[in-house]
Amino acid sequence: MPSALSSFPARVTLLALFSATTFYFLYKSRRLRHLKTLTLSSKHTTRGKILFVSQTGTSKNLAQRLHNLLASNGVVFDLVDAQSYEPEDLPKETIVLIVASTWEDGNPPSGARFFATWLAESVKDFRVGALLLKGCRFGVFGVGSRAYGERFNAVAKGFVKQIRDLGGSEVVPLGEGDVDGGELDLDFEKWCEKVVGFLKGKVLENGVNGNLECGVYDSEEESEGESDLEEEEIVDLEDIAGKVPPRKKTAAAAESNGNGNGKVNGQREMVTPVIRANLEKQGYKIIGSHSGVKICRWTKSQLRGRGGCYKHSFYGIESHRCMEATPSLACANKCVFCWRHHTNPVGKSWQWKMDDPIEIVNSAIEMHSNMIKQMKGVPGVTLERLNEGLTPRHCALSLVGEPIMYPEINTLVDELHKRRISTFLVTNAQFPDKIKSMKPLTQLYVSVDAATKDSLKAIDRPLFGDFWERFIDSLTALKEKHQRTVYRLTLVKGWNTEDVDAYYKLFSIGEPDFVEIKGVTYCGSSATSKLTMENVPWHADVKDFSEALALKSQGEYEVACEHAHSCCVLLAKTKKFKIDGKWYTWIDYDKFHDLVASGRTFDSTDYMTATPSWAVYGAEEGGFDPEQSRYRKERRHHKSSRNQSG
Repeated sequence: MPSALSSFPARVTLLALFSATTFYFLYKSRRLRHLKTLTLSSKHTTRGKILFVSQTGTSKNLAQRLHNLLASNGVVFDLVDAQSYEPEDLPKETIVLIVASTWEDGNPPSGARFFATWLAESVKDFRVGALLLKGCRFGVFGVGSRAYGERFNAVAKGFVKQIRDLGGSEVVPLGEGDVDGGELDLDFEKWCEKVVGFLKGKVLENGVNGNLECGVYDSEEESEGESDLEEEEIVDLEDIAGKVPPRKKTAAAAESNGNGNGKVNGQREMVTPVIRANLEKQGYKIIGSHSGVKICRWTKSQLRGRGGCYKHSFYGIESHRCMEATPSLACANKCVFCWRHHTNPVGKSWQWKMDDPIEIVNSAIEMHSNMIKQMKGVPGVTLERLNEGLTPRHCALSLVGEPIMYPEINTLVDELHKRRISTFLVTNAQFPDKIKSMKPLTQLYVSVDAATKDSLKAIDRPLFGDFWERFIDSLTALKEKHQRTVYRLTLVKGWNTEDVDAYYKLFSIGEPDFVEIKGVTYCGSSATSKLTMENVPWHADVKDFSEALALKSQGEYEVACEHAHSCCVLLAKTKKFKIDGKWYTWIDYDKFHDLVASGRTFDSTDYMTATPSWAVYGAEEGGFDPEQSRYRKERRHHKSSRNQSG
């Protein structure tokens, strides 16, 4: 291939090598009327990347040619195999060039499936938002075969759409090469010339290497008044959100598929085509007509040896062996902080077709295991942890909706326990009779989203007119349970963080074993919720509130554990779970299952075990398991919310 960079002026090549004290220009307005020279900040010092997605080596060889071409002209890019690339670093990149093969059935090669899945899931997950890759400029060249018709270069085309949807800017149009009937080398050379044209133009425009080793900066895409939010604590992807898919779009899709009335064989189904489209867009796997399962980000994290969720720190669950599911996607509340933006169904009683509980459990485990299998080959995932993850040991019945509404909830719980899978069930405190009739659970939660009638109505927006009476009756019912019970408090700044006295008054009603206090997760503003990042408390705020609540209890409860990454703190009953100055908040799961199988009456102290020092409140680790490897990510928050080729 002739050198497309041979026309670079010598001065540009020298400038491309310029490094340590590089400056770039920031245009003050979109019309480029004023120029301002700024010192390059550390977050713009990432070198460009050339990623290749390859099965037989064709795409790898093409990427190597591009890398050599740029390097011979003094333009430094890193050449990286997508199989070993950490996709969570993509938001930090400034320019990425991708050479991608399409393999069997329009899928990526096996080694790049995690990268492709990460992109696809990020687009579907409304909590991620459309600005995740705002600072990333990219170009894609696809390698495939036209013999596969509509699937020709499906992977490359998918990458382009997904990166665009996440805010990335395409600097050159998609290039497409045909390994069978076309002229692959010529098509790739033409695409390289466009890449070089872009890079050359940026160098000449900026007068420095601000677009190459130090990253591209395009002032026209920086809205006036928009800036990154300052952070002083750890914040995760799930704290940033976009918007749910427009209802009109999903409704149109449902109508085109038929069954828009949500009835099958004359019976009403909870999950109508519109609801299904919305939830599947958010990454949920729908089971039958009213249940769902979704792989948790903490499951992925601990599979990779990067730490578990707060339940790992507080209660000793193995996050990589935890299945997040629900037998009822419906709910009786429309909470302002709902992660689904109310795309799930609502109702005050069960009025839908009902699926068999054993079939629900079987399908949930199968779907969960299939999602775990997709983690094979992902950096950090060992064969041992992967095999463990294929057999879930815990089930969080808190995914979405109100699981206790399901008429056969006890049978479903029994089935999980028979398989020695622990159960953590969360109810929204609107069905007290259901709480009374629940069989033993590993841990039973009641959401206590507010401490007064008015604030509960404002935050939970319940369907029931007698919601407060139901709430109090639910707490009363909790008091009669023998197994571990929890109040779950979600703090929302400006809504419920000033009610320490009122919250404490509720303690005497349910006498919970534990009180979990967690900062609200920001899920984006919508027509149904006007929360902003200003409503999200920092971990320091959560700690202050927790300490004040513990002090109010006069020693009945103490602050036992914390998980800084989740902005979550645990209060525990002192006399029950603190023995000789040592906390026993963790669970002996084998002992629990033995007790259930025995049929004997037992209580929460019969299956407790010691809490490790790193999980105890105030420990240097902040609730992070030292046996795991910490992976810190750069976050930039914005106020807006098989064989085709080689």
